[in-house]
Amino acid sequence: MRRLLTPLFLAISALLSACSPVGLLNAVTPTDSYTKTSAIAYGSDPRQQLDIYTPTVKKAGPTPVVLFFYGGSWNSGERNDYRFVGEALASHGYVTVIADYRLYPQVRYPDFLKDGAHAFAWVHEHISSYGGDPEHLFLMGHSAGGYNAAMLALDPRLLADVNLNASAIRGWIGLAGPYDFLPVKNPDVRPVFFFPSSPPDSQPINHISASAPPALLMAAAEDDLVNPQRNTGGLAKRLREVGVPVSEHYYDNVSHITLVAALSRPLRYKAPALEEIVRFIDSDGGRRP
Repeated sequence: MRRLLTPLFLAISALLSACSPVGLLNAVTPTDSYTKTSAIAYGSDPRQQLDIYTPTVKKAGPTPVVLFFYGGSWNSGERNDYRFVGEALASHGYVTVIADYRLYPQVRYPDFLKDGAHAFAWVHEHISSYGGDPEHLFLMGHSAGGYNAAMLALDPRLLADVNLNASAIRGWIGLAGPYDFLPVKNPDVRPVFFFPSSPPDSQPINHISASAPPALLMAAAEDDLVNPQRNTGGLAKRLREVGVPVSEHYYDNVSHITLVAALSRPLRYKAPALEEIVRFIDSDGGRRP
């Protein structure tokens, strides 16, 4: 199977000069596994919109919901680029929500997190109309989006502002997230967090508590953008110390970027990230076998 898939991967790589990587992944992503409802406003700003992927074939019993936040250093990204993520999750029976949020320079920390909280509140209130169970709501994010998911799960102030708390989150999934990154080294990220006066409360690792929801943390073993030992490993260690269930995985055949791309159908052989996500959600965040 790998011998068959490797030429496909090489062909995809060869085409990247003519097509954007996400455009190509989306072009080969099927559309028969979901029904998409687009551009639902959860706020008044044009960036405060979300898309919902309702699975064609649902699981027996309550249908879990995944709210996904993409990365992009908090200064780029579009929900339409992540249709392959929506399809990957919907094809396994989950109602999937992909939300845009305001970016720098329009906003800085913590305003994009407030957008995430409002998106979560909208999903919690309305997702039953789209077939999802608000009592089984999971957060997920890649890179900067993994940070957003972590902060919503760990910093109680964010959900408190929308009259919710972490008990509304069944679990959260972080792919290559930065959870402990002060002082900020990336020049594109520095102004987002007011460098050199970046507030310590901007770091997920400073919000650890025993009441945090279960976590699934994944990273590329040789991530050259977000240090996996400090961020994924450090956060997992701190969560375990206070008794929070956490599953931790590192993959050799992906990079910071291709970890999320491995959720797409052509590249799933690169890492079993989707398998771990399905296992985590289907076990209700590890609460059952």
